[in-house]
Amino acid sequence: MIRLQQAVIVEGKYDKIKLSNLLDTLILTTDGFGIFKNKEKLAFLRRIAETRGLIVLTDSDSAGFLIRNFLQSSIPPQYLTHVYVPDLYGKEKRKKTPGAEGKLGVEGMSEQVLLDAFRRAGITATQSTLPQDEPLTTADLFSLGLSGRPNSAQRRKQLLQALALPEHLSTSALLRVLNDFVGRDTFLRALEELEA
Repeated sequence: MIRLQQAVIVEGKYDKIKLSNLLDTLILTTDGFGIFKNKEKLAFLRRIAETRGLIVLTDSDSAGFLIRNFLQSSIPPQYLTHVYVPDLYGKEKRKKTPGAEGKLGVEGMSEQVLLDAFRRAGITATQSTLPQDEPLTTADLFSLGLSGRPNSAQRRKQLLQALALPEHLSTSALLRVLNDFVGRDTFLRALEELEA
């Protein structure tokens, strides 16, 4: 079990149950889209984030990204750390059918996949982010063919798969994830392996 200073926010109670077996910290839920209308809960999340930091962990489907983006626009970014689960397809044991996009949610991920997601985000018991390399810029993404070129979308998709990141990351979100969680050296190695 990993003891964290930061609190963690997930979408629902089954995600919370899953993480409670891995993490020793405060785990909160958005109650799905309920967070959009619950001003009291959002104010509470802001206070928690400002006091101890908040790790955002949502599913990698469209709904998860809507919730993640809402939180990101509602809470100052310096208090948030984003953890991304990879796109894995299947069905959670408790459900009769897969979700609309066919992707597993946080509750359906194995413990190892979740631990790897936290590790990739630089989350440990004593620190919240990886040491920073020289930050990547939008110009770097353009010069490496990951934006603004005819095949950029395909190259980004391949890179996201290689780094086990969800496919719904926009170019700006990719840049943030690369700088905050992956680091320049790991990113460049992954890109080299794709081109080999």
